[in-house]
Amino acid sequence: MQSSDHPGLLPDINGAVSVQNYQPKPQIDGVKVVDFKRFSGEDGTFEEMVRVDETGKLRLFPDFQLKQINRSRLLAGAIKAWHLHFRQEDIWYVPPEDHMLLGLWDVRADSPTKNLKMRIVMGAGRSQWVYIPRGVAHGVANLNHRPGTVVYLVNQYYDLNHPDEERLSWNQAGQEFWQAERG
Repeated sequence: MQSSDHPGLLPDINGAVSVQNYQPKPQIDGVKVVDFKRFSGEDGTFEEMVRVDETGKLRLFPDFQLKQINRSRLLAGAIKAWHLHFRQEDIWYVPPEDHMLLGLWDVRADSPTKNLKMRIVMGAGRSQWVYIPRGVAHGVANLNHRPGTVVYLVNQYYDLNHPDEERLSWNQAGQEFWQAERG
């Protein structure tokens, strides 16, 4: 936030007044956010989630070979972080009636956006896919007061004997990372 100067205000308040920044935030290299098209009518809504081409590949993400679809249920206020894959990419979806904070952290040493962190609000009345490249640490916090759902597509089968599921502590980027912004 940018501070502003208003001489007609109390001195204590004048220094605390700020203007919120609405400019786009930096994006991690390779992350893609795709909003769904939603059609509303008198009888409800319709959203097209996925189109598949003749070869079985997702049209929105043609280089992604779908192998498995998973669903995770998070209790109110739960934080599941940080996860890291070296052989797998994820594509995440949160239903519009839920309210989640997706955290992304580029921990790839050779990335042009190394160490960049992103926060994406998912659900909250919107439907979107978020593509997460391998090497980008990710996690989620349920900001709602009720359980919520994350559905994610992966391009590798989960192998219990050789899991591609590395972990960092949930607070590795700081405990405040997962707190909802207030303002």
